[in-house]
Order: sequence, then C-alpha cells, then structure tokens
Amino acid sequence: MACCAVVLIWAASGPFFGFSDTWQLIINTSTTIVTFLMVFLIQNTQNRDTAALQAKLDELLLTSAAQDSFIGIEHLSEEEVQKFRDECAAAAEKVMKAGERPAENRDSGGGNGKKRAKAASRRLSAKATGLRKKSPVAVDKAPA
Repeated sequence: MACCAVVLIWAASGPFFGFSDTWQLIINTSTTIVTFLMVFLIQNTQNRDTAALQAKLDELLLTSAAQDSFIGIEHLSEEEVQKFRDECAAAAEKVMKAGERPAENRDSGGGNGKKRAKAASRRLSAKATGLRKKSPVAVDKAPA
C-alpha cells in the first residue's frame, strides 16, 4: 500500500514541479538509493537462508551414515572445497567401475549413530572454533 502511495505522490509531484531538472535529479537519486538498499536487503535475506540451509544439512549429516567430514565445508577456502570435489569425483568413479551403488558400501549406523553424531558435533565445534580465530567470516556455534 505504501508503494502505491509513493507512486501516486511521484506522479502528482511531476506536473506540480513542472518536471524540472531538479525534480528529475531528486527522483533519480531517490530511486537509485532505494534500489541500492533493496540489493542489500535481498542479499542479507539470501545469506540468512543459506546459513539456515547449511545448518539443516549439517544436522542431516550428523544423524545419517554420511561422511562427517563434509560438515562445515562451506567455511573452507575455494582450494579446500575443490579438493573435496576431486575426492568425491574419484570415489564416484571408483564406485562406477566396481559396479556398486554408494549406499551399499555404507554402514547403516546401527547402534552407534548417537556416538557418531556426538563425535561429529565435537569435530564441528573444534572446526568452528578454529575458523573463528583465523577467518573474518562469522561462524555460528555448532549444535550441542
């Protein structure tokens, strides 16, 4: 509703000020500033959404039979992430050559799922603490 009011005020103010150069300058400057602020608002929203998604994925990794080493890789440098990608590609190629599915090679977790989750949580906490010390990027606390 506020947007409609602003557009109506803008439309009415043009003829009132005779569409002068000053009026155009003020309108163009205002729209540029609003656009600039909207970019930051959208970026902030996307960053919060990405952080929430990463936390959810980390929790899934903690509670599943997946490799715990993937937890928190979004905080690594580009070179370290590329190393993970290369390792995954090599493992996938090895599995494809053997004719097996990756799920067949994994431990189903059985009774040691809670132990694995606690151990992974401790590793994640240690990683996060180390990252806070050496990285300017804020890292959220690991789940307890």
